Amino acid sequence: MRYIGWLFVIVVLAALGSLLWFATRPPPLVIQGEVSANRIDISARVAGRVSKLNTDVGQMVKKGAVVVELESPQLDAARLAADASVAVARADLERISSTRPETIAARQAELAAAEADVKLYQEVYNRQTHLVTGGNTPQSRVDEATRNLEAAIRKREASEAALRLATEGASPQERALAAAQVKQAEASRAQRETDITELTVQAPIDGQVTTRVAEIGANYGAGAPLLSLIDTGNLWLTFNLREDLLAGLKVGDTFEVSIPALQKEHLQVRVTMINVQGQYATWRATRATGGFDLRTFEVRAVPTTPVDGLRPGMSVVAAWTGRGT
Repeated sequence: MRYIGWLFVIVVLAALGSLLWFATRPPPLVIQGEVSANRIDISARVAGRVSKLNTDVGQMVKKGAVVVELESPQLDAARLAADASVAVARADLERISSTRPETIAARQAELAAAEADVKLYQEVYNRQTHLVTGGNTPQSRVDEATRNLEAAIRKREASEAALRLATEGASPQERALAAAQVKQAEASRAQRETDITELTVQAPIDGQVTTRVAEIGANYGAGAPLLSLIDTGNLWLTFNLREDLLAGLKVGDTFEVSIPALQKEHLQVRVTMINVQGQYATWRATRATGGFDLRTFEVRAVPTTPVDGLRPGMSVVAAWTGRGT
């Protein structure tokens, strides 16, 4: 009986010790984070007035889907002006690259007349030369015939040059300049067409509309936000931890979390990033006690398995047992 009494005393003392240990044991460290996702503000590269809205807050959109349509009478007018400039430049290039048949025919007639004059004055010159050798004409007549023949030859040369110019058209330099002006006008028109294309705003990713600023009939400048999307296909968990809580944590490590909104516990996640925050994110100053300031680090993690219903903004809780103090 005596041994049983001692055994009872030992059991009671052990129970009291265990109770005292559990009562004085500090509670486990719990850290809280949240679910985050990329947010994209959608805007148009050009100014315009909203003519059509194809989505609203809460709706899911696919990449490439038209979400907002704008209109701009100024851009429409600019495109018409660009079309006219291209037409003028092309017409000018065609004009200097060709000559009307009537012009060529006129130059050919002028050359024929000039050749006839050369032939006529050549005969007069020959006759006067023959007569002057017999003394039947004065030397002045020969000199006059010589001048007339030379003038006729120069006129024929000018007519030949005019015919070549009419047949060949403009010079290579003029053609190159006209061709460059056509390209410049076409580039300006292409820019106007690109601007008009930008009036149709498309979703850059698959996602959900979280904010809608655009209103039917309202004017918005270039770059003004119209909608905001979140990338629901790329969610992660983010925690802000003091550096003394990292305790050797590294990218690739796993730990368990709970998501109260989904009533999910023991969800395993994998660390994908550990990044120091700015200098302002200092938890406490310890220099007064001879220590150092503790910096804050952002820890990102992703679930190792897909989680249905996970949404940005949901709270995430993790028991940080065995890490830090």
